[in-house]
Amino acid sequence: MSVLVVLVGCGNMGHAMLSGWLKSGKLKPHEVFVVEPNETLRARAAELGALAGASAAEIPRETAPTLVIFAVKPQVMRDVVPAYARFAGMGATYLSIAAGTRVSVFEDILGSTAAIVRCMPNTPAAVGKGMMVTFANPNVTKEANAFVADLLSASGEVASIADEGLMDAVTAVSGSGPAYIFHFIECLTAAGEAAGLPADTAKLLAMQTVYGAACLAKESTETPTRLREQVTSPNGTTAAALGVLMGGDKLKSLLTEAVEAARKRSVELG
Repeated sequence: MSVLVVLVGCGNMGHAMLSGWLKSGKLKPHEVFVVEPNETLRARAAELGALAGASAAEIPRETAPTLVIFAVKPQVMRDVVPAYARFAGMGATYLSIAAGTRVSVFEDILGSTAAIVRCMPNTPAAVGKGMMVTFANPNVTKEANAFVADLLSASGEVASIADEGLMDAVTAVSGSGPAYIFHFIECLTAAGEAAGLPADTAKLLAMQTVYGAACLAKESTETPTRLREQVTSPNGTTAAALGVLMGGDKLKSLLTEAVEAARKRSVELG
């Protein structure tokens, strides 16, 4: 069978997505050609069974992929993309997962008729729990959009937006968001230790509590607000803690400030 997907870059996110496609059966190993100049990362892709090369020049000339995916750093995008322009004339759709890189950047390089999808994933995609948000230019067909969404679903939830301007906010909330949660776990662990818990126990309690609460919030028909209220007995322990976190909208204000800082930086990167 022919190559359906060319994956350019196989760092942490590229490798996570590749693993998800293969484990889920969305793609077979021989349907993916990975281009990765780093020998160690390239070998990691090959270990999964994917075809792999160090540059675009190693892609067989007869290859006519359905999708070309760019999983490289935004700052090198203009140097990398031109080598794959030939696939535009073969009907390929291009998918970028580079933070802050607008669709217009790819249209400048590949032409105004190129079909471009921009995606903001996040690192939980590595365990199939990611959040992927896409924006497509008008040249992307319904079939191509469906193919992209199906591939991305192997790594978690998929949503789309009609206004590319919202992608900076998406980046700030779900793209960078896992780091906020990891830091919350760090802080809750430290607080547990300060309260007298052994380090390992504090870490387990913090991680499992965050994981369990997130699962409950996702699976429940109740809103997060209602779930919070159900845990909070009047004048109880939870109410005492929330008095600190919610007093003066302290936590809400801090997160709003953090998300806005990330959104502004995303704009700058673009």
